[in-house]
Amino acid sequence: MTAGQGVRDELYERLRAYEGRAAATAGVGKDLVSEPMIRHWCEAMGDAHPAYAGPGAVAPPTMLQAWTMGGLSGHTDRSGPYDELFGLLDGAGYTSVVATDCEQEYLRPLRPGDRITFDAVIEAVSERKTTKLGTGYFVTTRMDVRAQDEPAGTHRFRILKYRPAKPKPKPRPSPSPNPKREGEGARKGNPLRSRPVVNRDNAGFWEGVAARRLLIQRCTACGTLRFPWLPGCNACGSAGWDTVEASGEGTVFSHVVMHHPPFPAFSENGEGGPYAVALIELTEGVRMVSNVIGVPCDKVRVGMPVRLEFLRADPELVLPVFRGSEG
Repeated sequence: MTAGQGVRDELYERLRAYEGRAAATAGVGKDLVSEPMIRHWCEAMGDAHPAYAGPGAVAPPTMLQAWTMGGLSGHTDRSGPYDELFGLLDGAGYTSVVATDCEQEYLRPLRPGDRITFDAVIEAVSERKTTKLGTGYFVTTRMDVRAQDEPAGTHRFRILKYRPAKPKPKPRPSPSPNPKREGEGARKGNPLRSRPVVNRDNAGFWEGVAARRLLIQRCTACGTLRFPWLPGCNACGSAGWDTVEASGEGTVFSHVVMHHPPFPAFSENGEGGPYAVALIELTEGVRMVSNVIGVPCDKVRVGMPVRLEFLRADPELVLPVFRGSEG
């Protein structure tokens, strides 16, 4: 929603003057496109497409931005109008920022040995908008990426610089008609967990969870199992799929122990932590992220056998979790 319609926005007029200006000086990728980085990316994403391995391999198109990043040290020469634009917004009280979306266009495959260059422009600044987060301005930058001086792709990135809205007082939750554990982990007085994002691609998974079934997608063309749920098969590209029900057996593939910030809804004692978040490898061969319960978080270890349980986190939410064993 546009805020202040009919009222002259002097700040917007100043911000709009930055449209079309270079966001920063032109850049050069810190490394050439390389097979090791392609392999690391594909392993992290679980993408086994044959085009990304072996002789004649190309980089996954979605790696486009990865070759332009400066790493922890950043690009030391990156400054200019973009910083000035942020300074104007910060000075006017729009100090918070959130990324909203990005768009990519692919013009040429990237191959090992390609030298990446890029430049960025401030493409657009919106009028002042009012959102649930607060009032602010959407800023869109466009990065044009070249490989061996040939156009390779375009990356648009949009952020919202905003002044946070004042939080509304939350109504006190009504007491649960059955505050006891109910055999599935609901706890008296525990705050609600954040709600999972349910869309057309994963709705079937959450319907299964609600029915106490952990469903894994299976490609009907090549039989490959995949998790999380996706609209197409990474192995063969087919859009056809059905499901198989997981046995519930698995092991801890890797894990972290969360200490801060505290989230009482995620801890078994309701006090906010620490608690264990693990990557579980199911016996079917796919992996999923979940909580490990039933053992102290400092006892969770790689290779620990775990068993699926369904936790009623609150009256409206059931979640798949895994119970560990110290034995």
